[in-house]
Amino acid sequence: MVSVVQLRPQNSAAALEPIAAGLDGADRALLERALEFAQPLYAGQVLSTGEPVWSHALGLAASLAAIGLDPPGRAAGVLFAAPKYAGAVDVLREKFGDDVAVLAAGVEKLYQLRVLTRGTPQQQIEVLRQMVLGMVDDIRMVLIRLASRTQTLRWYAKNPRPDRAGYARETLDIYAPLANRLGVWQLKWELEDLSFRFLEPETYKKIAQMLDEKRAEREQYIQDAMALLARELRAAGVEAAIAGRPKHIYSIWNKMRTKGLDFSELYDVRALRLIVGSARECYAALGVAHDLWQPIPKEFDDYISRPKGNDYQSLHTAVIGPGGRTLEVQIRTSEMHRHAEFGVAAHWRYKEHGASTRAQGRFEDKIAWLRQLLAWRDEVTDGSKWAQKTRQAALDDTVYVVTPQGKVVDLPSGSTPVDFAYALHTDLGHRCRGAKLDGHIVPLETPLKSGQRVEITVAKSGGPSRDWLSAERGFVKSPRARQKIRQWFNSQVLSETVAAGRATVEKELKREGASQAKLETLAARLGFSRQDDLFAAVARDEVNLRQLQSALRGMGAASPAPTPAPAQPQRRARQASGKGGVLVVGVDRLLTQLSKCCKPVPPDPVRGFVSRGKGVSIHREDCPSLKRLAERHPERLIDAQWDGSAGGAYAVDMVVTAGDRPGLLRDIGDALARERINVTAVRTQSRDELAFMRFSFNVGDLAQLKRAFAVVKEVPGVIRAARG
Repeated sequence: MVSVVQLRPQNSAAALEPIAAGLDGADRALLERALEFAQPLYAGQVLSTGEPVWSHALGLAASLAAIGLDPPGRAAGVLFAAPKYAGAVDVLREKFGDDVAVLAAGVEKLYQLRVLTRGTPQQQIEVLRQMVLGMVDDIRMVLIRLASRTQTLRWYAKNPRPDRAGYARETLDIYAPLANRLGVWQLKWELEDLSFRFLEPETYKKIAQMLDEKRAEREQYIQDAMALLARELRAAGVEAAIAGRPKHIYSIWNKMRTKGLDFSELYDVRALRLIVGSARECYAALGVAHDLWQPIPKEFDDYISRPKGNDYQSLHTAVIGPGGRTLEVQIRTSEMHRHAEFGVAAHWRYKEHGASTRAQGRFEDKIAWLRQLLAWRDEVTDGSKWAQKTRQAALDDTVYVVTPQGKVVDLPSGSTPVDFAYALHTDLGHRCRGAKLDGHIVPLETPLKSGQRVEITVAKSGGPSRDWLSAERGFVKSPRARQKIRQWFNSQVLSETVAAGRATVEKELKREGASQAKLETLAARLGFSRQDDLFAAVARDEVNLRQLQSALRGMGAASPAPTPAPAQPQRRARQASGKGGVLVVGVDRLLTQLSKCCKPVPPDPVRGFVSRGKGVSIHREDCPSLKRLAERHPERLIDAQWDGSAGGAYAVDMVVTAGDRPGLLRDIGDALARERINVTAVRTQSRDELAFMRFSFNVGDLAQLKRAFAVVKEVPGVIRAARG
């Protein structure tokens, strides 16, 4: 067990010994300078738990010394809060070098993750575990964070507070599994035991009492078994160090719970550990133990030939020992034992200066092992599709970023803010126009890094840019985003096709004198279930004009009305169509037509554009199409105004965006019907729980049009209503 050292803040020299164990020379001087720098910096400062920062740093560094972490790692542990209080990492870099400064800054970044883990939904836990490891380049940062959490639990053990249960649950969800996967047994068992003590105090106390009841008798039994086994091993020529193995309360409870055993049925309450010189001697010692005592069936595990996921190696067996009592025996080499106790921390020693080429090769092997470890393939036992997907995602291929609300989102490596927006919601992706990373505005093609907080700026309406699909521009990385963008453009092409077909059909209806014909009936006569299908077929020439005319005449459409005699020549020509009166200033007897792009209604300000072969097209002055035409052919613009004496019906399009729900179309139709508005066509499309509708209808004047918009906006669920 790592000892807890409470030191007086004013005596930093006395604090050196526990954290400098096994070090001398320059390494020891590095830690001494770290203590001298940290003591005045931490004076009077406390953590959110109420623990003084100075005592936390000392306990944390003592834990790192106990697991054998290297000097820069221990110094970074002492300086874990210095980036926050010193104000800049550059100060640490100048005083302690790049290695210590980068480690301390990384630890502070990991410390900020505590905000995300407070009250995090269960489905976020595994993503957070991966994020903790995925956002760091140096595993020592994680080891320092684990030692920090261990020290926090020790503080709570002596200073009970209501919030310690939350820390304990978080520890069992995140930190203890991390320690297990990194093989740091010394920290793992203490994290688990203290957390269990806070969460289940009665159960913890009960198991502790059962362990204490016959402690003296059990210890004597272990001593006798050790002496007997030592004699047999010497006789067989096997050198071994034998010790009793401590049993931890959380592991006892976990085994009782998972295997449904009573305390008296546990095999490993009495346990021995043998440390031998080689793997071959492990198996030789196993043979001696099995010859001496009867092995219990199905209680043998060979973790040497088949190591655990965290590279743990040992032989485990359970036997019927002296007096017929069960006894567990573990057998391992010194190197296996060092790894079992210290985990990945034991392998940093290979980075020491002057290490041999062979040692450097062994270190590279350990790093390769570590990268495999970080994939986290087997940690979660949940069989859900979400958990399976998470387990399969290797950290090298994934980045973990955070929403402004604190939700963690995993994306393919190289993803951009556009990918992030589409991962949250399709409509958010379509309307994405800008992004901030950690509060700073960045271009949309900026690659995301793990741990960044991403905020998306959106437009009120609109869609994606075709540039986003360009591989060279690098706007999107994820397949989901590419698929959603392609779907949007495909739907736009379909909308344009339908609009072109609608214009053709409406033109033919006018020619046949059947403007009031029901489009649903016409579509059904031609074999289509929806109007839009008919319009698309007409635009693609799958239905020709002869077929349209035949279907209309079959519906009893009236024959074309005779063309009225032309009026007498006059300075201002009245519009020839029956849509209403438009006067073109300064030109006699001109054919005019209301444009279909903006569909002007009196008293909209209008202007005319002289088209080739089609007379004058009348547009609203703010019509985007008119602006484009004017830029190319300004000489064709002509002044126009409404004829105040003329009445008539004017075609108008209304575009409605609403939350999709049953009965929405009926409610909007009823609202328009109450205003005596004749709806001539409706086109609807649902996407991402939103309904996008376009209503075509006739109005007599602007007042009726305003009433139409007012009643539609009052329909429940309608988000937006505007001129089409």
